Amino acid sequence: MQTETPPATHVRSHARPLPLRVGTRGSPLARQQTATFLHLLSTFCPVLRSMQVFQEHIIVTTGDRVQNRPLAEIGGKGLFAKEIHEQLLAGTIDFAVHSLKDLETVLPEGIALACTLKREDARDALILAPGVETDPADPFGALAQGAVVGSASVRRQAQMKYARPDLNFTLLRGNVGTRLARVEQGALDATLLAYAGLRRLDLAGKASLVLSPEQMVPAACQGIVGVTVRAADTELLALLSAIEDPEAKAVSTAERALLGALDGSCRTPIGGYARLLPDGTLHLTGLVARTDGSFLLKRSLTGAAAAAEALGRELGASLKADSPEDIFAP
Repeated sequence: MQTETPPATHVRSHARPLPLRVGTRGSPLARQQTATFLHLLSTFCPVLRSMQVFQEHIIVTTGDRVQNRPLAEIGGKGLFAKEIHEQLLAGTIDFAVHSLKDLETVLPEGIALACTLKREDARDALILAPGVETDPADPFGALAQGAVVGSASVRRQAQMKYARPDLNFTLLRGNVGTRLARVEQGALDATLLAYAGLRRLDLAGKASLVLSPEQMVPAACQGIVGVTVRAADTELLALLSAIEDPEAKAVSTAERALLGALDGSCRTPIGGYARLLPDGTLHLTGLVARTDGSFLLKRSLTGAAAAAEALGRELGASLKADSPEDIFAP
């Protein structure tokens, strides 16, 4: 499916034939993130703002097609980008827009992360069945004994099970609307969603409670949009680097380095959240756990923002050294 498709043209912007072709998944959230990115890019570059130059390519990924199995069983979170990057390498598209948390820490050969955009709210949102109210100081306390929570995230499951071992979990995948509907219809007692996605879709009011990073450590890079290009495309790399958000770059670098050091699979509950402090230093929190909540280790480090990658590696190594080896089994 394509939108905003101009007629064929040989007009050039930055010595490049138009239109510029952008790859994205087809969910409402993915397309909203793509629209935001294209607006930012066209605002930055007057040549792009003055004419219709973007062609949107909707790409269905394996992660989108297979909804009835956990990601770990079908190949991991890279399945939300595999087909997109294949088209990028084939030259079918010029760049691709992703939720950065869906990208592997090591990208396929020939693919480069060109820029990261300003972070939305990184926190998780708790969605409760209609009529259920909760206390912010005890976010999971309102759930009945043995309540059923829908989620595909082992990170969320581990942290909730650590606080409430009695809770039961069932696989819940699909787009934001699908998951909200399951709770609203009473099929589930609760679910958790990224608050950034709710905000981007004007659905923030659906959150029963927004959990602090202390209550629920977010996924690494949650709330950050990343744009990938071919590594050899120096022209687009230079153009996109100009719209990169420096804070998002620093915190995502730390969080992705943490993931890389832990080297966990999609079966490993891992959380990572970095933020810049008022004095400009970077504070990074990392979490490793067992899915059943029987083990949870959380630590933080603070250091120079310029050393974000080293900080992430250091914290990851510390967490891995003091966690049971079986947690990282493939």
